[in-house]
Amino acid sequence: MRKTKNNKKTHSWLERTLQAKTLVLIALNILGVSGTLACKGDKGSGTGVSSFASVSKDVTIQGAGATFQYPLMSKWAQEYNRQNPNVRINYQSVGSGAGIRQLIAGTVHFGSSDAPMTDEQLKEAKMPVLHIPVTLGAVAVIVNLKEIGDRPLRLDGSILADIFLGKITKWNDPKIAQINPEVPLPDKAIAVVHRSDGSGTTFIFADFLAKSSEEWRTKVGVSTSLNWPVGLGAKGNEGVSGQVLQMPYSIGYVELTYALQNKLNVAHIKNPSGEYVPPSLETVEKAATIATSLPEDLRVFITNADAPMAYPISSFSWVIVYRDQKDCAIATALARFLWWAVHDGQQFSAPLHYAPLPKEMVERCEQKIRQIACEGKPVL
Repeated sequence: MRKTKNNKKTHSWLERTLQAKTLVLIALNILGVSGTLACKGDKGSGTGVSSFASVSKDVTIQGAGATFQYPLMSKWAQEYNRQNPNVRINYQSVGSGAGIRQLIAGTVHFGSSDAPMTDEQLKEAKMPVLHIPVTLGAVAVIVNLKEIGDRPLRLDGSILADIFLGKITKWNDPKIAQINPEVPLPDKAIAVVHRSDGSGTTFIFADFLAKSSEEWRTKVGVSTSLNWPVGLGAKGNEGVSGQVLQMPYSIGYVELTYALQNKLNVAHIKNPSGEYVPPSLETVEKAATIATSLPEDLRVFITNADAPMAYPISSFSWVIVYRDQKDCAIATALARFLWWAVHDGQQFSAPLHYAPLPKEMVERCEQKIRQIACEGKPVL
């Protein structure tokens, strides 16, 4: 008899538990919430967005900005929509400068840039913004020199600055020849190609040149848009890589993916350790090791990193969002997409020649994403 009573008590407890769970599920359905619920940052749920309830209505997130991260952003948009069919990411590759301007104007939900917003741009913004680094990449210096074939050309920051200042005009200039003794340099004029649009890629490249040349720093400076002393302008990484591909004896700068896609000769660049380093996932990750003391706003620069085998024209690339959102459905979908991007989305970085975020940066990104709010309340 005693055993039977215990069994009855057990069955009664199970029935009450099942009833309570059923009532919770009914309540969630009434509220329009579906999917698996878990605590924020639930260690058992992995790093993906699956730890949050799914968005219950169709949402389109509008973004615009850097061509630098466009190949990766396109892959993310496709993959995230496959996993979350009711969320579309519409990203326009218009350049970092245009992306920031559209964010300030409020015509997009996020801007994308390889250069963080300046203090002046932050003042123009309607509300506080959050800078969320989403990937790491390299700006490759590309050349079209048939005479050298597949041999890597060595260049340093001071020589590059002089080329883009118009001071070095021939490929067989003694300064270039001195560090390339085994490369058959042609007696041909250098055709300079640069970005014509506002570009974070330009900002990264100019930041490296300014750290390498006092003349560049004082005469040209660092910005997404520059008054170029010489050269032909082309729009986007696509435009610069296409122009260099078509123009013999030309030189330009693009995000690494565009150089590899077009099978262009990529220069090895001298870093502060005295090494001539090619751009690659490994050498970009080496540059990121200097980002140990991160500023609170995550606007950090890693060009000319003083670390062994670090590629000196490396950078984080940011998604920039308003901290306080007006549309709660958009805010929730945006926060979950960004959470996914800095976690599960990183697996798509390496195949597209981007370096995954370091663990320390991912943790700081989590803090920023959790600050995204609607009606004064965090959405995650």
